[in-house]
Amino acid sequence: MSNCTLCQTTGGQLLWENDLLRIIDAQDPQYPGFTRVIWKAHVAEMTDLLPAYQLMLMQNVLKIEMIQRDILQPDKINLAAFGNMVPHLHWHIIPRWRDDPHFPQPVWAAQPQADDHARDRQALRLQAIQARIPAYHAAIHSMMP
Repeated sequence: MSNCTLCQTTGGQLLWENDLLRIIDAQDPQYPGFTRVIWKAHVAEMTDLLPAYQLMLMQNVLKIEMIQRDILQPDKINLAAFGNMVPHLHWHIIPRWRDDPHFPQPVWAAQPQADDHARDRQALRLQAIQARIPAYHAAIHSMMP
C-alpha cells in the first residue's frame, strides 16, 4: 500500500530479515530493546495469513521474547499487535521493568510524574540495559535461520 509507513520504510534499525518478515529495533530511548517483528506484505490481521505463516510469525515473536528474557532480563515482556495507527501487521515485543516510567501501565499510556529518586533509578537502569543491547542484537542474528 503506497501510503503505509511500514511498506515505505524499514520502521527502525533493521536487525534481521528474510523474504517474509523483518525484525527491527524501534530505538525507543525509554525502552531499549523495544523490538518489532513486521510482516513484509501489506496485510492488517493475523487471519489474513495462511496458518503456516501465522505460526512462523509467532515463532519469531517468541524467539525475540526468549532472547529478551535471556539477555535483557526484564521484569515483564509486553507483546502487542494493535495496528490501530498503522494497519500493517506487526508485533511489538517490549521489555518492561518495575521502575520504568510507565509501569505497570502500557508504554503508550500517559507518563506519570516521577520523583528525583525514581528518575535516578531509571537512568541507572537505562545505562545498564544499553550496555546489553549489542549482545541482544547479536543474539537475534545468531538465533535466526
